[in-house]
Amino acid sequence: MQTEKIIDHIVNWLKDYATNANIKGFVIGISGGIDSAVTSTLCAKTGLDLLCLEMPIHQEENQVTRAANHIHWLQENFSSVNKQTVNLTPVFDSLVNAVPPVDNEEDRFMSLANTRARLRMTTLYYFAALNGYLVAGTGNKVEDFGVGFYTKYGDGGVDLSPIADLVKTEVYEIAKMLNINTEIINAAPTDGLWGDDRTDEDQIGASYPELEWAMEMKDLGKNIEDFSGREKEVFSIFTRLNSMNQHKMLPIPICEIPDMLKK
Repeated sequence: MQTEKIIDHIVNWLKDYATNANIKGFVIGISGGIDSAVTSTLCAKTGLDLLCLEMPIHQEENQVTRAANHIHWLQENFSSVNKQTVNLTPVFDSLVNAVPPVDNEEDRFMSLANTRARLRMTTLYYFAALNGYLVAGTGNKVEDFGVGFYTKYGDGGVDLSPIADLVKTEVYEIAKMLNINTEIINAAPTDGLWGDDRTDEDQIGASYPELEWAMEMKDLGKNIEDFSGREKEVFSIFTRLNSMNQHKMLPIPICEIPDMLKK
């Protein structure tokens, strides 16, 4: 992979898009993870305004620390970077107290995890509208187009996606070239939506390199019968998630009315 050229390509793409749209810069949520660290650094390299938001909701301390350290590093290296902390924990708790209880606590837990991402999306767009910025997405190719591992209208609600054509291992390669903090590079990927230390692999049941392999196999037209053992298990995980999350990846279905009914 021609890492330096890819970095330049993304930075130029971001700058051209913002300039053509007459936009002053970008706003991005910083989670302490690799994807937001890489995306925010690429945005900063454009020289346009960059507002980094920390939006903790009952967040693990190590995630908060990594996010703060990364923003500090950005501000030391790029003059156009500003930060804003918005503590969304009270907002989240108020919503939890306002909605009625349910019988199945597991379903409620999942719904509230996605609610965290949607509160953050709302906050990002508040600041985007306030400042005339674009919301930069942090999803990578495996998450966005492979297994759909993101929240619809949460972290999936963005204006543009700079790294969505890169798989996770490619994102790590770019991170090293950009000199992203090693504490972020070495941290296990997590969506940070649960208020605990569970990782993406804990939730999905497969690592990102495994998912990348399965995505490649699916693109080659392979079927579950072509594999055995762990490969079969991983391919099954990928195809199941890819199928069930198509509603995130495809355009919203529109009920088209026949012309004859409109006359």
